[in-house]
Amino acid sequence: MKVLKIPEIAKPRIQLLTSEQIDKIHLYSIKILEKTGIKVESKTARQIFKKSKAVKIKDEIVYIQGELINHAIKKAPSSIEIFNKNGDRAFHLGKKQEDETYFGIGVTNTYFQDIKSSQVVPFTRNHMQYSTKLGDLLNNYDMVSTIGIPSDVFAEKLDMYSVLDMYANTSKPLVLLILKDKNINNVFEMLSFLHGDISEKPFCIPYFNPITPLVLNKSISDKMISTINYNLPIMYSNYSMYGATSPATEGGSLALLNAELLAGLVFSQLIKEGSGIILGSLPAAFNMRTMGSYYTSSSYLLNLACAEMMSYYEIPHCGTSGSSNGWGADLLASGDLWQNHLSSCIGKVGCAPFVGGNFDSMAFSPVNTVLSNHIIGEAKKFANGFSLSEKAVNTDEINQVGHAGNYLTSEDTLASLSDLKKANTIWPSLDLNSWREQGMPKADKILVDFTEDLFDKAKKLSGENIDIIKKGEDYINNNPTLS
Repeated sequence: MKVLKIPEIAKPRIQLLTSEQIDKIHLYSIKILEKTGIKVESKTARQIFKKSKAVKIKDEIVYIQGELINHAIKKAPSSIEIFNKNGDRAFHLGKKQEDETYFGIGVTNTYFQDIKSSQVVPFTRNHMQYSTKLGDLLNNYDMVSTIGIPSDVFAEKLDMYSVLDMYANTSKPLVLLILKDKNINNVFEMLSFLHGDISEKPFCIPYFNPITPLVLNKSISDKMISTINYNLPIMYSNYSMYGATSPATEGGSLALLNAELLAGLVFSQLIKEGSGIILGSLPAAFNMRTMGSYYTSSSYLLNLACAEMMSYYEIPHCGTSGSSNGWGADLLASGDLWQNHLSSCIGKVGCAPFVGGNFDSMAFSPVNTVLSNHIIGEAKKFANGFSLSEKAVNTDEINQVGHAGNYLTSEDTLASLSDLKKANTIWPSLDLNSWREQGMPKADKILVDFTEDLFDKAKKLSGENIDIIKKGEDYINNNPTLS
C-alpha cells in the first residue's frame, strides 16, 4: 500500500485556469498570430523574423506559425538569476523561483505627491534620488524601477540622469524604462563605466512595452536588439485597456495579450536563441467617462491568468503594477493594493515591479509606497501559511498543559516573543482607553508621520552618494552624443 506524504506546510494558493483552459488560450493565441499576425514597424526587425521559414510577411504584417512559437517557448530560459549591485544573488524569476513573489517601486510617474499635503508637483531629480533610497530602506521591496520622469533635466539627458540617480541610491536590482531610443546604449555604457561588467551578474533589467493591439513598434524592437546584444535579460510587458485597446471580454483580452507576448518571445529568440526574457501583462479597464484607464477586479484576474500561462510555458513572469486608482494612501488605494498584493502572493505571479503610484501611476506617493510595504509584508506572511510538523503541533505540550491551563509560559509562546519584538509595525497597538487618552489619533496621520521620518532618513542617506553622482554627471556632461 502506497503511503501518501503530507506536506508539513499548509499554504493558501489560487488556481484560476484548468489545464484544459490553458491549452485553449494557447491555441487561441496561436490562431491570432497565424491568421491576424502582428504589425512589425522596423525593417531590421522584419529581417530578423525572416530568418525563420515558419514566418510569412506581407507588407509590415508578420504571420507566425505555431511550430515556431512552440520552438521559442522551449529555447527561452525557464529561470533567470537576478543579482544586486554588489554582485550577490538577489532572486530567481521563473522555474527556480518557487512560491515567492518579488516587488519593486516605480514607475515613470510624472508627478510627486507630497507626504503631508498630498499636493502633486512635477517630478524632479531630487525626488528620484530620495525615493530610490526610500525603496532601498523598505525591506519588502526587492527591486527599484524607474520611479518617475524628472522635469528638471533636458530631454536628451533624462534617461542618463534617471539611471545614474537610481544606481547611486540603491544596491537592489534595477528595472529600467528608457524613453529615448538612442539612449539605451549610452545607458549601458555609462553603467559599465561606473560599475564594470553589467552582463555577467545582471542587476539591471530593461523594460519594454509593445503597442496593443498587435504592434511591435520600431522603438521597442530596436531597444530589444540592443539589450539582447548586451547579454542582459529583458522584461517585455504589454499594457491594455480592455474595451478600448483590447477586447471588452476578459477571455478576448487574455488571448490577445498572450499572443502579443508570444510574438515578443519569438522575436527575442530569433535575435539570439536562449536570450532571457520575462513576460507579463498590465491589464486595465477603459473609463468611458474620463477616457482614461483604471484597475478593476478583472485586472487582477487577468494578471493571475497571465501568470498561470507563463508558468505553463515555464517562462519567468512579471505582473500588474501594484499602482492604484487612489488619490493618496486612502481607502481607494488600500483596496487596490490589498487585492493586487495578496492575490499576487498566493497566485503564480513572478514579480510586481511598479508599486507606489496613485492616479494610475501618474503621481509617485511615498506614503502609498510605505503603506504597500506593510501590505506586502502581511500578504507574504499569509501566503507562507503555517506548519503542521510534529514539532509545531507539539501534542506533548498540549497534554502537559491539560485542561483549563494556559500556554503563557510555554516554550513556543516564549520563543514567539522574540518575533514580536522584531516586528516593524507602523501603528501602535492601542486599546480603546489608550486611544482616547492619546486624543483619538487617526491611522492615516500616523502613517504620514512614519513616512515623513523615513523619507527624511532617505534624504540624509542619499547625500552619502555624492561621489558616484559626481562621477556619473561628469561622464554625461562629457559625452558628445548627448549634447
